[in-house]
Amino acid sequence: MPARHPVSSLLPDFPWDTIASAKARAAAHPDGIVDLSVGTPVDPVDPLIRAALSAVAEVPGYPATHGTPELRAAAVAALERRFGITGVAPEAVLPAIGTKEVIAGLPRLLGLGADHLVVIPEVAYPTYEVGALLAGTRILRADGVTRLGPESPALIFLNSPSNPSGKVLGVDHLRKVVEFARERGAIVASDECYLGLAWDEPAVSILDPRVCDGDHTGLLAIHSLSKTSNLAGYRAGFVTGDPALVRELLEVRKHAGMIMPFPVQSAMTAALNDDVHEAAQRERYRVRREILRKALEHAGFRIDHSVAGLYLWSTREENGRTTLDWLAERGILAAPGDFYGPTGANHVRIALTATDERISAAAKRLIAD
Repeated sequence: MPARHPVSSLLPDFPWDTIASAKARAAAHPDGIVDLSVGTPVDPVDPLIRAALSAVAEVPGYPATHGTPELRAAAVAALERRFGITGVAPEAVLPAIGTKEVIAGLPRLLGLGADHLVVIPEVAYPTYEVGALLAGTRILRADGVTRLGPESPALIFLNSPSNPSGKVLGVDHLRKVVEFARERGAIVASDECYLGLAWDEPAVSILDPRVCDGDHTGLLAIHSLSKTSNLAGYRAGFVTGDPALVRELLEVRKHAGMIMPFPVQSAMTAALNDDVHEAAQRERYRVRREILRKALEHAGFRIDHSVAGLYLWSTREENGRTTLDWLAERGILAAPGDFYGPTGANHVRIALTATDERISAAAKRLIAD
């Protein structure tokens, strides 16, 4: 029998396992830990979403992989209403069991392998790299198409607004990526889960008419309800864009049984149809951002980019692991920048996802110094 090579052996160590000692040190603070290391929601799910979930809890049958017509229509309407994205057909919307699984599985679902190149941002959410590693593709970190030279990638991942840096790619930048991708026959997958959290600069979708002239060919936009609707626990997201690519993904997902549960589809429909709860959650994050930003700057941090999203990309002009320890001594846990690539080594990512009380506690500790 040939030797077995576990898939896990292809992957790097899980990043958050490497900060266990810092977490323990922060937890020892007399007033308790302020965990700003992971962007997980802490605010309650809106009652209208919970009601939609429970209202269909008795339905016994299998849900549709493609999602209900109501869900797909709600996604199309929300994209236009919230972000000015037009021309999306309901059949080009595909619900996903959280967008992390879409990103991690996309290279394999598209049939990519060792002969293909996947481009990921230079500073990036680790799952882009993980998805390429699982498919066995080559990987290149590059923020601009000029770095690619004669290369013809199969897939280009974008993330704007960025996790971790909060950087926003403007219309001109995105247009250049789309033009380059179409010249080389590449697919562009744009992770847009923070699109509704732009603060200091407007953020635009890869599907925005100003970017693609209304032509979605070769383009996929990945959207999540984890951030602005607090549905991280529901695993509610979707991918949309090129109808042919969405059909291809749908066919594979039907065979693999990758189906969003029906109650979650109902909850997601309610969330997409309501902008009131989303605006309220956005305001909570805006207030927390202002408090944390002022406190960090008072403590001598420089905040880079961070014009959108749920994080403050912060530095004390030292190795991020040193900063991690400095914060842990004050009972604050952050994510070291090296999680996100070599060029992030001197930063830490500080999340806005803590209660008002914990954000205030962190600010007081920072200002005390």
